[in-house]
Amino acid sequence: MVADLAAHWPLYLAIPFVAALIGYVTKRVAIEMMFRPLEFAGIRPFLGWQGVVPKHGGRMAAIATDLLTSNLLDLKEIFARIDPDRLTATMEQPLLRAVDEIARDVLAEYQPRLWEALPPMAQELVVKQLQAAAPRIVRELMADLRENLDDVLDVNHMTVQHLTRDKALLVRLIRETTRPEMAFIARCGIYFGFGLGVVQAFVWALTKNPWVLPIFGGCIGLLTDWLAIKMIFLPREPVRVLPGLILHGKFQRRRHEVSRQYGELVAHEVLTTPNLVDALLRGPRADQMVSIVRRTVAKAVDEQAGRLISVTIGAARLREMKAAAANHAVARLRETVRHAEGYLTDAMDVANMVEQRMLALTPVQYEGLLRPAFRQEEWKLISVGGVIGFVVGELQVLLMLH
Repeated sequence: MVADLAAHWPLYLAIPFVAALIGYVTKRVAIEMMFRPLEFAGIRPFLGWQGVVPKHGGRMAAIATDLLTSNLLDLKEIFARIDPDRLTATMEQPLLRAVDEIARDVLAEYQPRLWEALPPMAQELVVKQLQAAAPRIVRELMADLRENLDDVLDVNHMTVQHLTRDKALLVRLIRETTRPEMAFIARCGIYFGFGLGVVQAFVWALTKNPWVLPIFGGCIGLLTDWLAIKMIFLPREPVRVLPGLILHGKFQRRRHEVSRQYGELVAHEVLTTPNLVDALLRGPRADQMVSIVRRTVAKAVDEQAGRLISVTIGAARLREMKAAAANHAVARLRETVRHAEGYLTDAMDVANMVEQRMLALTPVQYEGLLRPAFRQEEWKLISVGGVIGFVVGELQVLLMLH
């Protein structure tokens, strides 16, 4: 054995390094298989692959949404942070412009003779009266929205639909918050692989059995994949093994950093102002929101011009006019609110709420943020590591024998 080691020392020296390479490559492959490709690539149903996260996007989106709505968000508190007066001031010009255009369009359509007969100064006075009521309309609309929030906004549906429709966003939500864990898995492959490779070299020198290298290669791939995934999550609480040596799951250890990143991603990618407005106006409960807008606009029309106009066009025609004004308001709501996105993002402060509540989760609840991404097809990822390790080990045998 000594003579063989001396004669072929470069090959024996290469075995631990090849084993380290096996460990690293199998980890990188497993990581990429978590997220890529977004769509199934290959021949259905069995010959091909789709990334674990995008493949189970609906289920994972539902899990992420359940965590958000049950533990991390309080929508009523978020909307309570919005000051109607600040909101009105932020979008003052587009709001006044919208009121001006809606008033002129609706009055010209439903009372053209009276409107055209009014001198420009009188027309401006009517418009100014309606514009003066705009801040109160916003306050009443916000009050109704807060009071009936559960009836008008289905945040579960909004979040699941958004994450399911945009698979790249779901992948980014998980990948960005776990990038250090992914790098840790790859590094573990190098260290564990090198250590097992040293043992592998001695076993080969003793036995010269051609099955040693592929079996060890397969074991390296399997064991390092399994161990690296476990080390991400376990132990959930710090465990002192030796003086100066504390074991703690890497994902658990990075809770503060992950909480901050996750909160920012949720605030800027999921629960954004455009997404919330879209959910209010187009979601499954949008009819309730439209009813609130119509009721508020109708009240404003009655107070400002209802008695004057009803005398000339009648009650039925007035109802039609108020409905038209409300429809115009709903159609312009998204564009008007767009000018207040900056204020609404700062006022709602979703990122900070998510971060603080994530820090208050139990270790098991916190683990649930990422664990589902691995659990569903974890065995496949580990198996792929074993297969790749076995194949590379077989290639080592061919190199050693020739």
